[in-house]
Amino acid sequence: MRDSIAHLLTWALRLLLPAHGRHSGARPIPHSIAQPNPAPAPVVRRQKPWTTPSSAQARAIFNAPETGTLTPEQRERWWATAFAEIGVEYPYTYPGAPTYRPGAAA
Repeated sequence: MRDSIAHLLTWALRLLLPAHGRHSGARPIPHSIAQPNPAPAPVVRRQKPWTTPSSAQARAIFNAPETGTLTPEQRERWWATAFAEIGVEYPYTYPGAPTYRPGAAA
C-alpha cells in the first residue's frame, strides 16, 4: 500500500513541478551571450611565518652521525630532543602512552 501511495505522489509531483536539468525543455544560452569570465580571486599571503624546520634542518637531524650507534628507542628520543632544541614539537611516544601503537614509527 505504501509503495502505491509513494508512486502516486511521485507521479503527481512530476506533473505539477517544473522539470530541471538537461531534459527540462529550457533553451540553452548561446555561447556568444555567455557570461564573461569572473576576475581571479586575490592571492592572500600567509598571516603567520613558516614555523616548521626547513628540509635541510630535518635532514641534518635525521641523518646525524651520532645516532648510528643508538637503539631505535634512543634514536627516537634523540630526534625528539633535537627538534625541541629548535622549538619544534616532535610527536614522540612511549609504551604506555595513550597514543602508543606497537611497531609504528613516529
